[in-house]
Amino acid sequence: MAGKADLVNSIVDSVEGITRRQATAAFEAVFAAITDALKAGESAKVPAFGSFGVAERGSRKGRNPATGEAITIKASKTVRFKAGKELKESVNTKKRGRK
Repeated sequence: MAGKADLVNSIVDSVEGITRRQATAAFEAVFAAITDALKAGESAKVPAFGSFGVAERGSRKGRNPATGEAITIKASKTVRFKAGKELKESVNTKKRGRK
């Protein structure tokens, strides 16, 4: 699994003349912008990658697994991601020589 350091290293390797510090700042700026848009209740779309949006989950009944007691789980917001067409196609493309 690629973590933050792996992604920053990939940026440094693929963009000529960028330092690791600049790549880290750019990486953090992109995700801060997405986070800010979601906090404002807006969606964030990244062309050829996908879109992030906020969905509301209503309150619902649940059970405490330790006691079995019925509880009410309060309403909350959650982040949803929908992969774009290009991302889906790149993931589903078969490589040569493999089944």
